[in-house]
Amino acid sequence: MGGVLELIFIPGPGIGHIVSAIEVGKLIVNEDSRLSITYLLINDPAVREYTNSRQFHPRLRLLNLPELDEASSDSQTKSKLPEVKSKEKVDRQKPLVREAVAGITATKEARVAGLVVDMFCLTMTDVADEFSIPAYLFFASGAGFLSLMAYMRRLTDEHGADITEFRDSDEKFSVPGFVNPVPATVLPSAMLDKDGGSAAVMSSARQIRKVRGIFINTFQELEPKLFQSFSISNEDDLPPVYAVGPVLNFPTASEWKDSDAVEFLDQQPRKSVVFLCFGSEGRFSDPQIRQLAAALESTGRRFLWSLRRRGENQSGSSTAGVESILPEGFLERTKGVGKVVVGWAPQAAVLAHPAVGGFVSHCGWNSILESVSCGVPMAAWPLYAEQQMNAFQVVEEVGVAVEVRVDYRGESGVVVGAEEIAAAIERLMEGEKGVRERAEEMREKSAGAVADGGSSRIFLAKFVRDIRDNSSG
Repeated sequence: MGGVLELIFIPGPGIGHIVSAIEVGKLIVNEDSRLSITYLLINDPAVREYTNSRQFHPRLRLLNLPELDEASSDSQTKSKLPEVKSKEKVDRQKPLVREAVAGITATKEARVAGLVVDMFCLTMTDVADEFSIPAYLFFASGAGFLSLMAYMRRLTDEHGADITEFRDSDEKFSVPGFVNPVPATVLPSAMLDKDGGSAAVMSSARQIRKVRGIFINTFQELEPKLFQSFSISNEDDLPPVYAVGPVLNFPTASEWKDSDAVEFLDQQPRKSVVFLCFGSEGRFSDPQIRQLAAALESTGRRFLWSLRRRGENQSGSSTAGVESILPEGFLERTKGVGKVVVGWAPQAAVLAHPAVGGFVSHCGWNSILESVSCGVPMAAWPLYAEQQMNAFQVVEEVGVAVEVRVDYRGESGVVVGAEEIAAAIERLMEGEKGVRERAEEMREKSAGAVADGGSSRIFLAKFVRDIRDNSSG
């Protein structure tokens, strides 16, 4: 059917969500010239800074939702997990989204073909129902987490399980699509949280079944057994799943050419540097920073460390005070061999650099995809959200990582010792268990997936066709 079609896309709060949402939007509109996308952006200073400083595809339109007064920061709110706070923030946006959708549908410039929601915005499927618009889910994590959510929903709704009772248990689960049993110790903290987290995850898992389709930032070759399970069995009542990744945003040379980090790497031998970076929210306590520094020094390995210190300032660390929390003389003794970047390093550019031979990572899904796409093996040190689950996958299922501790939780307060960290770095850089060869294999497969005729290109074309078909109903 002809005519111009509009998708309304609601990314989750935070810069990581908007970046991947815009990148996947480019793929969608490039696949079909009759499609355009309007993004409804939840008010966030970092998102505004990002969107205001860039030019986007002419068929991508960005609308900032009005700013809402934040809920009072009482002690109960402060004690909640970030995932719970994020869901509550999104829930408060529903009247604003409803008003924006009404305005878009009233213009008649294009027919609204669907409402696309981020995995943290599934409550917005209610708005799609109100306007009789098909809803779609952009799942920015992996197929493994999607399968786990469906499995746990079934345990809860059909077998009466209380998932929070699995905290600190030695239970293991036969999750569809996993080769190995999944231990309870790697379940996301929110799933195990009695203070609203588990209920929020299960609510989202139930909402997933309402959407017309799920497009997911992964590629079939990375998680083959999971996609096989989606196609063979539908006991979880999941809608069609399309792997369209890896969806990445690698910076151009002009964006990182003046980076101190890249300048340091330019002077290092090929695959000699271990890169340490723990995401936009990956901050460590001072005692943990000292143990990590001691580990790096003891290995004698070349390193690049993106260091963020835990503290009250959530916008990032300043240089003041960082040297004082490192072992005395550390920066001087490691000069030329290692470099500490306080705050954020250009991660994608660093991973693509030929000097980088290993990545100590929190195992956020975007970081995993960047690492895999560059053929860089990982040492898994998860901190929060679904990262423990992701770490289990890359270590046990995919084989592109060694572990620091796959069941580590940032809120635990546990300090991992220098010897344990150093041993993991050595295993990583020595390529234990074939992780380097496996990472190179995945690099080739990720490139093939997004090339002409690749699995993700085929899934993308089918997804866009299904959008058009559903819109004509």
